[in-house]
Amino acid sequence: MQISDNWPGYSLDLFTYPQHYYGDLEYVLIPHGIIVDRTERLAKDIMQDIGDNDIVVLCVLKGGYKFCADLVEHIKNLSRNSERFISMKVDFVRLKSYHNDQSMQDMQIMGGDDLSKLTGKDIVGTGRTMKVLLNNIEKYKPKMIKVASLLVKRTSRPDGYRPDYYGFEIPDLFVVGYALDYNEHFRDLNHICVINDHGKAKYRV
Repeated sequence: MQISDNWPGYSLDLFTYPQHYYGDLEYVLIPHGIIVDRTERLAKDIMQDIGDNDIVVLCVLKGGYKFCADLVEHIKNLSRNSERFISMKVDFVRLKSYHNDQSMQDMQIMGGDDLSKLTGKDIVGTGRTMKVLLNNIEKYKPKMIKVASLLVKRTSRPDGYRPDYYGFEIPDLFVVGYALDYNEHFRDLNHICVINDHGKAKYRV
């Protein structure tokens, strides 16, 4: 699903959101209900592609945790209601890549169990920043790697990574909500919104 560069978004007045963020947001880019519906469709696509293989879901924290949790739940529901059962294990890593609203050159990988356990497994990665992590995972020779991301930003950079599954292609905007943060704020916002200059200044570190 592609959101055009000239999409004006939805007025904040149409939705409920935490009162402590009043004055900090420009508009709602993607409402929560649309996120849920699109995630369910991604789960169906993954189910069709994975076949009868068991999978390890590697969730990228912190921004990916809500998308990962919802995606896993949808896959479980589809598996329970189908003739084939898919066994899933979930592990977590954290990639730190932003200072304020600027992407950093150096990526930090933190947490997660011993990645050697992924040898020979089917991996579904969920999150926003993948190249560094994929390079580390591929050393352990998993059977298959698929990446699912809720968002893909449309940029002019030639090295932009394209995941195997994604929910929305969006303009090159700094967005918050649905566990995506600005200096650890806005994770409790259900909708994906565009932060305004006041919000950036208020929570800058």
